[in-house]
Amino acid sequence: MTDIRKLPHGRESCVSYYGDYVLKRPLPTLGDEAREKWLVKQHKTKDVIDSIRAVGNPIYNVPEMIHIHDEEYQILERYAPGEPLTAKLFNSLTRRQQVEIVYSLAHFLVDMNESRPVKEWTRHKIADELKFTRLNNFIDNKMARWFSNEEIRFMDRVRNEIGTFEYETRPAWSHCDLNPGNVLYDAKNSRLSFIDFAEAGYQLIYRDIFSIVSMELGIGARVYEAYNEIHNFDLYDIPGPNTENMRKIMKYRLATVLLRRLIKAADDMRLNPANEKSVANNEQKVAFARDVMQRLKELGVGNELV
Repeated sequence: MTDIRKLPHGRESCVSYYGDYVLKRPLPTLGDEAREKWLVKQHKTKDVIDSIRAVGNPIYNVPEMIHIHDEEYQILERYAPGEPLTAKLFNSLTRRQQVEIVYSLAHFLVDMNESRPVKEWTRHKIADELKFTRLNNFIDNKMARWFSNEEIRFMDRVRNEIGTFEYETRPAWSHCDLNPGNVLYDAKNSRLSFIDFAEAGYQLIYRDIFSIVSMELGIGARVYEAYNEIHNFDLYDIPGPNTENMRKIMKYRLATVLLRRLIKAADDMRLNPANEKSVANNEQKVAFARDVMQRLKELGVGNELV
């Protein structure tokens, strides 16, 4: 008999695959209260999945959550074919397949945003999304250990740019967790599947458009252009993709995705490494930070004094 603790699992669920179906259960290590919260989350997820599936858009796939068995703490879902939509996979595809992916993402985002009323315009300061005390700690206290004065000055300019940028936006119904693991590409059918709607809710409209997936694949501007073509402007208006303000929003939204990763890596750097493993970890995080800084430069962030 298979030990349930050795089954494939995520942070909260064990997963079993049966052909075209997936059976999920809460991890056996979860207590009663956590199991109940798990069950509530599954019902919320099913409501979100049912609402987006009701749109009936054939361009993309959202696997059905077929049944929730409350007493047994089990859910039965359709299997989502494909593999995570990483940059490596995307870059291996034909131009036509890449265009299809851009439009599939745009269709999904429009359908999510339009499935429930958008809220009123609000002024948003993008720095509010970042842990600025942690970013400051990296720039002011850690960088001098591993980075050049030029690199420190660059990050100081990035901090100043991000810290002052504000824009008008709207909260809209969103997926809220569009990373490559939640967007699967099936090469056989040239089709995307979107999974894991547990975090779905109202979010600032550009967060999903310029998501981790858009940043990884380098297609944020193309997705927004396609979104602009498909979107029903009778429901809500959005700026055109070629306006100066929209280009800034694109740039700083993608920069924010990168900075979240840099901050996480910086938190893991040790000023006084205790052993060789810590030294190697620092070297890895420094290399990662330099890669992020290069990508920020390519976006055009931090290149000029503010």
